[in-house]
Amino acid sequence: MRISFLIIFLWPLLPLNTVAQTPAQTIPEFTFYKLDKTPFTNKNVTIGKEVLFIFFDVTCDHCQHTISTLSKRISECQKISVYLISLEEKSAIINFLNQFGKNLINQKNVTILQDSNNQFITKFCPRKYPSVFLYSAQKKLRLYDDEDQYLEDFFKLINPLKK
Repeated sequence: MRISFLIIFLWPLLPLNTVAQTPAQTIPEFTFYKLDKTPFTNKNVTIGKEVLFIFFDVTCDHCQHTISTLSKRISECQKISVYLISLEEKSAIINFLNQFGKNLINQKNVTILQDSNNQFITKFCPRKYPSVFLYSAQKKLRLYDDEDQYLEDFFKLINPLKK
C-alpha cells in the first residue's frame, strides 16, 4: 500500500523528458509562410538535397548562439537547403537576424519562414529551442539536437571530408 501511494504521489513529479516527444523521422506536411506572406509547404522543400531546419525563438540565448554560429559558417552549407523557422512576427525575426545572423539573410540556400499557424511544434516535435533537424535528400532524419554546443556534429555530417 505504501509503495502504491508513493507511486501515485510521485508520478506527476517525474521529469517530462521521460515521455518526451520523438522528433519527426521524415519531413512532415506543413504550411509556413515566407516573410512576404506567401505560403511555403513541404512540397516546396528542395528536392535531392539535404535539408537543415532550425526552429528558433528571438528571445532565446541558445538560439542566438546557434544562429550566430550558422551565420559565421554558412559557406560550409552551400550544398544544402537551410530553413529558419520562428513563431515570431516578421519585424522581430528581421531584427534578430540583423543582430545574430546577418550572413544568412541574402543567401540563396536560406529561406526564412514564419510559423503563423503554430504547426512546427506539433508536426516536427521539437523538445525545446533551438531545435535543429538535418534531413537527408530522401527526407529522412539524419540528426536532431536542441543543444547549441553540439552544432559541430551537424557540420561534420554536412561536410564529411572536413575535419
